[in-house]
Amino acid sequence: MRPVDEDCWQAVKARSRTADGQFVFAVTTTGIYCRPSCPARRPRRQNARFFASPVEAEAVGFRACKRCHPASASDRDPHTARITAIARACRTIENAEARANLADLARAAGMSPSHFHRTFKATVGLTSADYAEALRAQAMRDGLKAAPTVTAAFYDAGYNSGNRFYAAAEGILGMKPQTFRKGGVGEHIRHVVLPSSLGQVLVAATDKGVCDVTLGDDPDALQTDLARRFPAAEHTKADKAFSMLAATVFDTIDGEPGRSMELPLDLRGTAFQMRVWQALRRIPSGKTTSYGDLAQAIGAPRAARAVAQACGANPVAIIVPCHRVIGKDGAITGYRWGIERKKALLDRESRGSPTSQTTPAKKPRARKARNA
Repeated sequence: MRPVDEDCWQAVKARSRTADGQFVFAVTTTGIYCRPSCPARRPRRQNARFFASPVEAEAVGFRACKRCHPASASDRDPHTARITAIARACRTIENAEARANLADLARAAGMSPSHFHRTFKATVGLTSADYAEALRAQAMRDGLKAAPTVTAAFYDAGYNSGNRFYAAAEGILGMKPQTFRKGGVGEHIRHVVLPSSLGQVLVAATDKGVCDVTLGDDPDALQTDLARRFPAAEHTKADKAFSMLAATVFDTIDGEPGRSMELPLDLRGTAFQMRVWQALRRIPSGKTTSYGDLAQAIGAPRAARAVAQACGANPVAIIVPCHRVIGKDGAITGYRWGIERKKALLDRESRGSPTSQTTPAKKPRARKARNA
């Protein structure tokens, strides 16, 4: 399979060792190709080419780098050998028509089943079984939108039993498969947009719990984004139960810092994302952690980049406190809803007082809500 150039370039810029064995990159100005983790100076983007293997690079005239030895036997670098073996196992799982057997995967990787299990989890951030299930879940989501019937979708996704499919589907999709297939038909979503010290805040909930807390400057844009995600859902007006739920969320933003909340949530993500979001909720107010430490906490020490992506995909700001994750050096890194909001949240939590901004928070009774 031909590597995706932009993904490869990002791995090359990061000198990603986990990408070693998955592709090589060549530099047109020097005629040399390297591993993604090569310590040599990075080329300009326009001078980089990507190949699935050393054979392909050499076939068009590039020479192997003498620093990183991209074409050498993997026994020179045990770490690269392990990463290559796990990458091959991932491809095997992705291309398997039936669920890949742990013993067979371990044998192909030259490891014992227990060692393979630990190595796979440390490298990918999931066990091989969870990785396969995450692939099936994604195939389910994609297939339900395109397949002619729900039955066709679950067979295409690799489920050989309707019972197993329906048992897993609602937990993965957050709704019944037929409802998801129709873009949320029959799904009741209540939402409200109110001003806060962090700008406009949209809170939305299904019958199961809070599914969205989004921060922004334009209330119409926040509502448009919610409607885009559930184009056929029924967006109903706030009732008493939802109003109390929304008030609790707003009190968390502009009320007493560090309040402990036990709100019902309706989170929808991959198995890995759910693990990251659960770990985020265990970070106490006033405390921070790094992406690397969070990866360690979920048992995936080499998955810091994937952890950062899961933080960026968090649909529920504040309640799932991804703002409490910072750079290893203490720098306040990217935040889906803006660095300034992240700084304000961390400052408030560290001082134990409400966020201080130019425009003070309004009391809930004075707010003019925008309901669906």
